[in-house]
Amino acid sequence: MTSALTLSHDQAEAFDSITELLRGAGIDLDDSLLTPPRDGKSAVAAVIGKAGSGKTLLLAELVKALEAAGVDIVSGDYEGKKRPDRRTLAILAPTNKAASVLRMRGVPATTIHRIIYTPVYDPEYEKIAEWLSGEGEKPEIEGLTEEALERAFAFYQLHKSIPGALAAAGLRGSDFITGWKRRDEPLDIGFIDESSMLDDKQFEDLKEIFPTLVLFGDPAQLAPVNKGGGGMVFETLPPKSRFELSRVHRQQADNPILDLAHALADPAMGFEDFERLVEETAKRDDRVVWSQRVEVDLMARSPVLVWRNATRIRLINAFRQVHGAPEDALLEGEPLVCDGIELPLKHRKKRLDLEARGLIKGAQVIYLGPGRKPGFSRLHVMGAEDPQVSAASIVKIEKPDEEEPFIPYAARMGATFLHGAAVTIHKAQGSQWENVQVFAPDIYAAARMGRSEAGQPLWKRLAYVAVTRASERLFWVVRNRLARPSDSLRTDDLRVAPAPLKLEQAEGET
Repeated sequence: MTSALTLSHDQAEAFDSITELLRGAGIDLDDSLLTPPRDGKSAVAAVIGKAGSGKTLLLAELVKALEAAGVDIVSGDYEGKKRPDRRTLAILAPTNKAASVLRMRGVPATTIHRIIYTPVYDPEYEKIAEWLSGEGEKPEIEGLTEEALERAFAFYQLHKSIPGALAAAGLRGSDFITGWKRRDEPLDIGFIDESSMLDDKQFEDLKEIFPTLVLFGDPAQLAPVNKGGGGMVFETLPPKSRFELSRVHRQQADNPILDLAHALADPAMGFEDFERLVEETAKRDDRVVWSQRVEVDLMARSPVLVWRNATRIRLINAFRQVHGAPEDALLEGEPLVCDGIELPLKHRKKRLDLEARGLIKGAQVIYLGPGRKPGFSRLHVMGAEDPQVSAASIVKIEKPDEEEPFIPYAARMGATFLHGAAVTIHKAQGSQWENVQVFAPDIYAAARMGRSEAGQPLWKRLAYVAVTRASERLFWVVRNRLARPSDSLRTDDLRVAPAPLKLEQAEGET
């Protein structure tokens, strides 16, 4: 088995166990043999492990093996023609943030919600979708050049997104999506990443949709806020259906950030002990920083992680004040976080158009200035293929001790944004940044409260999630102070804006 060459012993064991589960469902990965699914037969398994244990690598290897065996990938943006002998796989995550992290790693993931509703394509443009997904010949479409089709093809090879590929060809969602329909048939195999975020209802819904379900999750993360027991859904599975990964893979074994995260598993580790460990680590490795203040220069590109909402609001307002931001407007370069899209159900096509541009819930965005129409904003969507867009925006900036947020810009409907200089640790789950600042006084406050969650001190779960959001460098901030910025907010490090015509078209549609 070629996969075994890249997998550790514990990953290989889990791979073989999932392979056996799939064989029972009629998919033989060893011989690339597919048989129709058996009615009434169902199976649920879980692959669990802490940060760096290689869950995502294993998920990706399983996806490759299933694709090689002839299993079709079903996404939330396009579903190919049904065939009696067709076997399908959907890779899902509870939030857009978590799904986008997988997509950036080459795994074609979508959200649980998006898989419930499927788009109906215009027949002419569906020919492009069929071609891109390998179900048809390269079409000739009136109004689209050969170069436009090649751009769509190149985009799809990288991102496996049909709407994104069609947008790369110069089309808008309103061009190729004619409507939406609720999925009326169950699917086949489902891989669910970040399953520690699932609540009981989502889990039950997924079991109804997918006869074969494999969960991937981290037992040390924070349980869903609305899950009464505080545990993870995969903890309800029998031991024989849970496969645990223990060896650290991510960023190799020599990683002080992961060492700190795994040190939290020691039952004798108290908050003061952990802080001493952070301070000692910082003295010998510059990937961990013992910081006496919040570095405001970092906040424009990666948020400070906090526990308390009041802390988040105070830091955001301090960030704006130190940059001299006026109360009635945003400065170019201010960070925002997309908090969803406020559109009525009849405008599902516009919603898809916005999402195809990267404006998904949890997306990190940099404000570039007002758009050409009132209520529109020019935005740079961090991590998006074509990152600079203009969209109808509702920007909300909360103020300390005030119930109603300040709204410097507000369209009647469109993409909604909160300020992105600080976010709660709960909201940060599923995301990663190169540099992460953790506001330690909030973690200390949780430790003083003595709260537990699923048998673990809450402060340890908070610290674990916060620490593991950093991929390169961790700043452990121990004082309630804010550094002065070394320079004004900037946007010159972002890509040049697209042509004005494209912005006009975007504003006219979104």
